Amino acid sequence: MEKNRLRIIISGGGTGGHIFPAISIANAIREQKPDAEILFVGAEGRMEMDKVPQAGYNIVGLPVAGFSRSLTPKNLIVIIKLIKSLVKANRIVKHFKPHVVVGVGGYASGPIVKAAQRKGIPTLLQEQNSYAGVTNKLLAKKAKTICVAYEGMEKYFPAQKIKLTGNPVRQDIENLSVTRNQGLEHFGIGADKKVLLVLGGSLGARTINQSLMASIHLIKARHDIVVIWQTGKLYYQTVKEALDSNPVENIRLYDFIARMDLAYVSANTIISRAGAGTISELCLVAKPCILIPSPNVAEDHQTRNAQALVSRDAAIMIPDSQAKEQLVKAAFELLDNPAEQKKLSENIARLALRNSAITIALEVLKLAGIKKTKN
Repeated sequence: MEKNRLRIIISGGGTGGHIFPAISIANAIREQKPDAEILFVGAEGRMEMDKVPQAGYNIVGLPVAGFSRSLTPKNLIVIIKLIKSLVKANRIVKHFKPHVVVGVGGYASGPIVKAAQRKGIPTLLQEQNSYAGVTNKLLAKKAKTICVAYEGMEKYFPAQKIKLTGNPVRQDIENLSVTRNQGLEHFGIGADKKVLLVLGGSLGARTINQSLMASIHLIKARHDIVVIWQTGKLYYQTVKEALDSNPVENIRLYDFIARMDLAYVSANTIISRAGAGTISELCLVAKPCILIPSPNVAEDHQTRNAQALVSRDAAIMIPDSQAKEQLVKAAFELLDNPAEQKKLSENIARLALRNSAITIALEVLKLAGIKKTKN
């Protein structure tokens, strides 16, 4: 470890929604300071322990776990793990000597950011959602800078610390360089077809999949519509077996779509959950969308994310409990209404915040006392 080399810790994780923006921030820091030493700190056994090394960065795991919202003996184990994590976090900070520590949210970021704050090391928080998470709210008082993706976050954080930066997204999505014709060709879809893109995250969304399965007869009857359907890895085999016994020519079925850029440009309308990263991508690609917030997330933050768009006439929201009955019908109504599509597309485009990763990286460098080095 070189004494004068810039050292940054980036902490958090647990889901792709936290990990991939964190990696984007690290990449943006490296663009400005190629020799920067960046260490990730995550939760042992979670997906960041694999994904971060694949992106070329070192990571250390903490034995931290999330609290259950209900009273349960498991929370005693969580407290013990938290104490162990705080001890380990202090050792990491003492050894690595970071100039700045970044917390991207999730319980994994708590111990390391807290350890840095105790030692007077500048910390930056990134809050992805329209409703601040518990960890970030607890850490905000001593944080130097808080980067947010939504307006109105003064109700959770000190206004003077807030920077409206948006959420980092994948480079291929931020700078779409493919055409709709290329997308349609990739998926084997005719240019005369309306395209419905269905997403549920890399693991999948049970309710969205069940809603489509319950409406297969409606999909089958619409020869003018093609559905690009990402089931997620957990549900792919079940859906595939059902469609093998009842083939539907106008469905393109995938467990995971690697070329999301081609999927986005192909779509006329998109069905999706309402995670922060996904919404940031939807704003950038400016496609009309129907959001089904997951009810299985902390503080129901996906509903709040979706409502932030709905309040601006930038999306349609259907509650998870009503999706089976309403979702496919609502999607087809939207596909048949070009004027409504145009309105939603124009309004969601106004919410897009570009170059978020580099904006956050520059805030990190500012805390380290380094001025912008590259355009």
